[in-house]
Amino acid sequence: MATLRIKPTEAPKAPERGVRAATFRLLLDTAMAIIREAGHIPSVAEVAARSTVSRATAYRYFPSRSVLITAVINRSLEPVRSFKSKATDGRVRVRELFVQTSPLFKQFEPQMRAALQLSLEQWALERAGLLEEETYRRGHRVRILQHAIEPLAAQLPKAMHDKLHRALSVIFGIEPWVVLKDIWGLNDREVERIALWMADALIEAALREGRAAGNGVPAGRRSARPRPLTAPSKGIRIVNI
Repeated sequence: MATLRIKPTEAPKAPERGVRAATFRLLLDTAMAIIREAGHIPSVAEVAARSTVSRATAYRYFPSRSVLITAVINRSLEPVRSFKSKATDGRVRVRELFVQTSPLFKQFEPQMRAALQLSLEQWALERAGLLEEETYRRGHRVRILQHAIEPLAAQLPKAMHDKLHRALSVIFGIEPWVVLKDIWGLNDREVERIALWMADALIEAALREGRAAGNGVPAGRRSARPRPLTAPSKGIRIVNI
């Protein structure tokens, strides 16, 4: 398993009931609405003002923009972060992940772009010595992809499995949407299709190199030559996107 050197920021735990839970939801819903409507990362003070909640109260729930945006992304992509597949074919499992999560990426694109914007802004401020809030760290996709490619561990040397893990992390997230929509002018369906094609191509390349270096796979991890992508496991519905 490829190790992540920087731990991603964890979302704050939402109160379970009562006034505190209602206030938490109000502030979070307001932040998501501001991002969706205005396309920028709101300050905690801005969210408090629009929610008619005192700043002191808002900061108790979300002490920084980093904590706020983490909660926003956690709310938006919770089904992605809890993704579990019963598929035993690694390539089918990865396809299933991309197909099932693309609609959420499309639905919450403004929120995901806001998270990327904050990460880039803080990177620049940190380099300049001007960062005055805790750093927002991305990286939850690492764990999600780890589950998706787990079955491929028996077919790949560890170094190749780690390389595939890292390569897939580049195309699983908002990054392909930014490049393909902003630079190429593609629509959502075209972005989804290209992202899935890239995932398939990366897996096939890794498997091809793994077969060429078969003596590098421990005996206990070797398996028969995998089935082609055109023959998914029974019960796995591959959606044409």
